[in-house]
Amino acid sequence: MAGWEHIRFREQGDFREGAVLVVDKPERWTSFDVVNKIRSSLRGRCGKLKVGHAGTLDPLATGVMVLCTGKATKEIERYMGQEKEYVARVTFGHTTPSYDQESAFDGSYDYSRVDRALLEEVLGRFAGEIDQRPPAFSAVRLDGARAYEMARRGEEVEMKSRRVWIKEIEVVEMEMPGITLRVTCGKGTYIRSLAHDIGRACGSGSYLSALRRTRVGDFRVEEAFRLDELIRLLEEKRIE
Repeated sequence: MAGWEHIRFREQGDFREGAVLVVDKPERWTSFDVVNKIRSSLRGRCGKLKVGHAGTLDPLATGVMVLCTGKATKEIERYMGQEKEYVARVTFGHTTPSYDQESAFDGSYDYSRVDRALLEEVLGRFAGEIDQRPPAFSAVRLDGARAYEMARRGEEVEMKSRRVWIKEIEVVEMEMPGITLRVTCGKGTYIRSLAHDIGRACGSGSYLSALRRTRVGDFRVEEAFRLDELIRLLEEKRIE
């Protein structure tokens, strides 16, 4: 099929029969925004078309999003279950209710005792299978509503812990009050919760100040489409 050489990590077939597109999600876009824009860009040639994504990225995060069209949407669960890799910036000294920069600081903490030795010891506690509590500002459903909708209304949200798997976690850079981590993990892991819990385990406070998903399974961000590039190709019908 003409044009498929342009699609990184593709599966054979047209968009209705099933295509897999790998996008580098830009900051400030929601996952729904990305799906909706791709669906809109394809509407002229495909009419009403199923488009879905294999794993949410928070609006402030960037990086790999796997999108499936047409019959390939049946494969979304399989892609969601694949291993993921992130590069995360964790900043010490404050906490926020959302565990990232989406909300204002709600606490200030001393971080003077946080050094490389303490970090290495603490990070070791987070490797393997751990119990993790998702942020109140998350897409988890509670009694039919999204947790973040309840949290933004000021309602008290009780999040239950869940079992998640962290394969690798290492310090890439340390320049306090911030550290950069590389994290390889399984489905359902919240890097925001990890950032929050690391600060608490260090006897301080911290929040996620930047996040980039660099890999989902074999899909790497270096070979993903920039969103504006993909939209242009679709709207110009450069990919047929």
